Amino acid sequence: MNRRQEKIIEGLGAAYPDARCALHFANPLQLLVATILSAQSTDKRVNMVTPSLFLKYPTARSLARSRPEALEKMIHSTGFFRNKARHIREASAIIDRDYGGKVPDDMEALLELPGVARKTANVVLGVAFGKARGVVVDTHVQRVARRLGFTRESRPEKIEQDLMKIVPRERWIDFSHLLIHHGRAVCKARRPECSRCAIVTLCESEDRTV
Repeated sequence: MNRRQEKIIEGLGAAYPDARCALHFANPLQLLVATILSAQSTDKRVNMVTPSLFLKYPTARSLARSRPEALEKMIHSTGFFRNKARHIREASAIIDRDYGGKVPDDMEALLELPGVARKTANVVLGVAFGKARGVVVDTHVQRVARRLGFTRESRPEKIEQDLMKIVPRERWIDFSHLLIHHGRAVCKARRPECSRCAIVTLCESEDRTV
């Protein structure tokens, strides 16, 4: 990591001292389900859906045994509800059968669950278990990392590899939170609000508006 990159992370850390996962959850299973639901949806929408969902289905077994149409109805507003419901039911069945109802804290095991790719696995491992096995790369991280020159790649897996080489491992978990918060608050997709940016003097993006 060069000095400019260090200053960017320091600046973002100062700007977002309370940056953390925006999804509401009480245990790893809830975080896993919420993260699956967040695909092509917003954390705000997911947080509106999950309280009643987790009240009705508090365990992996209850989720696995849920009626597809009932589960689909509860998560309908998050989009792609049929696929999400199927993934949640199938993943929960495996968790109940193979892991005693507890979400595994292992990357390989997580990636074998239906509906779970590296982003979801990294969220669960980092946020629920405090294990830095990779860097969460969502749409905000993709956009902000490219604008800041941390990567030139466009594919999430390639971006993650670049970030893992640059960012110290002990910062992998909070680094993604910082970029996600910055992407939502300031470095927006259509037009970044550079006049409000705490690290604008360090930004070399062609999208700069100041």
